[in-house]
Amino acid sequence: QVQLVESGGGLVQAGGSLRLSCAASGRAFSNYAMGWFRQAPGKEREFVATISGTGGNTYYQDSVRGRFAISRDNAKNTVYLQMNSLKPEDTAVYYCAAARTTYGGNYYLSSEPYNYWGQGTQVTVSS
Repeated sequence: QVQLVESGGGLVQAGGSLRLSCAASGRAFSNYAMGWFRQAPGKEREFVATISGTGGNTYYQDSVRGRFAISRDNAKNTVYLQMNSLKPEDTAVYYCAAARTTYGGNYYLSSEPYNYWGQGTQVTVSS
């Protein structure tokens, strides 16, 4: 069982930065690919970024590529999402998720492989 707790959300002006953190409980954190998803009011949840268990492979949604960076520290059981050049359209509740994987290089764009989800953290970008 893995429990995920996000932190770092808040209110920021357009062009600003935030860093989200997601702390995971449990063992063998490196056996999990991690993902960040977001859900804006009235919209479906969407993929933002993912990172493989080893941290060597990452993938981003087109709208955040070049502005956001996902990383992880397996010694601290934590995954991060550094968000720069924030835009009002980035406003959403951000969720981290964990997907058990047998290969450390795997990552997942779909929400289906993710077995564990955090409670979410609100990010609001004002114009």
